[in-house]
Amino acid sequence: MFPPSFRDQRERLADPAFLGAYAVVPLLFSHTNNLHVYVYVLPIIAIIAFIAWLLSMKRILTIDATPTSRIASAAQGYVELTGRAVAHPGGALRSPYTGLPCVWYRYVIQEKTRDGKWRQLESGRSDDSFLLDDGTGQCLIDPENAEILPRSAETNMKGMDYRCIESLILPGERLCAIGEFTTVGGANADLDLKRDIGELLAAWKKDKPALHARFDLDKDGEISEKEWMLARSQARRDIRKTHGEIRAQPGTHLLHQPRDGRVFLITNLDPRQLKRRYTIWAWVHLTVLLGSIAGSAYFLG
Repeated sequence: MFPPSFRDQRERLADPAFLGAYAVVPLLFSHTNNLHVYVYVLPIIAIIAFIAWLLSMKRILTIDATPTSRIASAAQGYVELTGRAVAHPGGALRSPYTGLPCVWYRYVIQEKTRDGKWRQLESGRSDDSFLLDDGTGQCLIDPENAEILPRSAETNMKGMDYRCIESLILPGERLCAIGEFTTVGGANADLDLKRDIGELLAAWKKDKPALHARFDLDKDGEISEKEWMLARSQARRDIRKTHGEIRAQPGTHLLHQPRDGRVFLITNLDPRQLKRRYTIWAWVHLTVLLGSIAGSAYFLG
């Protein structure tokens, strides 16, 4: 069994799937009469609930504070984009279990044990890039280390003892993505005029016949200081023209994990639905937190 990654744990802490941790308390109530156990368990539950509440609130504030941008006019930095999922030009992915074409997948394969419980055998998710198209342009989404919240999961049985729980994002589905927006090339191309002029002059020096044919104006077989200044001026004009042509080309837009640790979120849920979901679970986590604190105080008393 592969242990869940840290990114999956972050998703679960702010998601109802993590509520299984809270079930420890009622299970203890039904299996033990030792009240001292709760003195140790309830503070742990309180800490878990506090962390989960913080993560939910962080996502609520992120959704509220990040306005939706259009790809064609988005500023460089932290943005929210919405649009349709498009398969990478290299071709659509296929889910490893059902073989359906998709842009992203996550799966868990489980085996039924003799006591009727399900044991995880294998899990995984894709990190292949795909495109988001909002009608004004396309942005390449790099989902590595993203918190991805799919709308639903499908369970597929293989016989009576094996099943695969699979979550997919399909081509054409509407997505909301929040992360670091960067444009590579085009008007934002990182070009060094001084370096490129030096490299061009060095290349000219290696081809002395061509250099003399262009800049040895008095035909004395030597490049004088004045002639070399003319060569430098020509090299500067050539490089500036090349740089202008590069910057006139459209750049490649990329959405990726923010370097400052802010939320990197991709979902096919509607942003309003997503905010409502986090708000509900923030209240659930807060209720568990306050209940755990009150319970701890009661048992300590």
